[in-house]
Amino acid sequence: MVSLQMASIVLLALLASFARAYDNNPLQDFCIAVADPKAAVFVNGNVCKNPKLVEANDFYKAAGFNTPTGGVNLSSVGLVAKLLDVNQFPGLNTMGLSIARIDFAPNGLIPLHTHPRGSEVVFVLKGTVYVGFVTSNPLNGQKNKLFAKILNPGDAFIFPVGLVHFLYNIGHTNAVVFAAFNSQNPGYVSLANSAFGSAPPISQDVLTKALRLDKKTINYLQSQTWPLI
Repeated sequence: MVSLQMASIVLLALLASFARAYDNNPLQDFCIAVADPKAAVFVNGNVCKNPKLVEANDFYKAAGFNTPTGGVNLSSVGLVAKLLDVNQFPGLNTMGLSIARIDFAPNGLIPLHTHPRGSEVVFVLKGTVYVGFVTSNPLNGQKNKLFAKILNPGDAFIFPVGLVHFLYNIGHTNAVVFAAFNSQNPGYVSLANSAFGSAPPISQDVLTKALRLDKKTINYLQSQTWPLI
């Protein structure tokens, strides 16, 4: 009986210990476990530089964030995006942050998307931008709720991690928005690109049932060239 009581106490102590433990947030889409002890380990996609070799330039980046020059031109949605994450700035590794500049043409749009690994705060420097995000599926049968605002210069707005959101320049002039993420690699998942632009494509049977669209419409949507953003 004493042994059983001791075993119960030990088990409860272990359970309490496990309850306080948790996994770190992943900084990449997946990390497949391997049995090879010689395999390289990339938990966050990067390995660290020898601290003895670190210098001031490792914490410096001439990013040119004062202009859109050098950004990715996404003319199909009317914007130029310049992202500074750990892939462009190694000094951000383990810092848990990254930043971006987005230059919108009139009617420029960042379509519905999510960042699976980071929350985002945006700051409008120039223009008038309509922004919003949608809550996750409620458990009580109600509809997902939209939180949206029209932002003017000087305004800021937050997009919680993982939630679907958008930014749309509703003004008649160009708009400039800066964004900050609490992740060195927040990730980007475009809803339209994921549903209709994957390779190989998702089964039309799946899409017709999931989206309640006929196969002719699904075939048309899958034949389009979807922007990465």
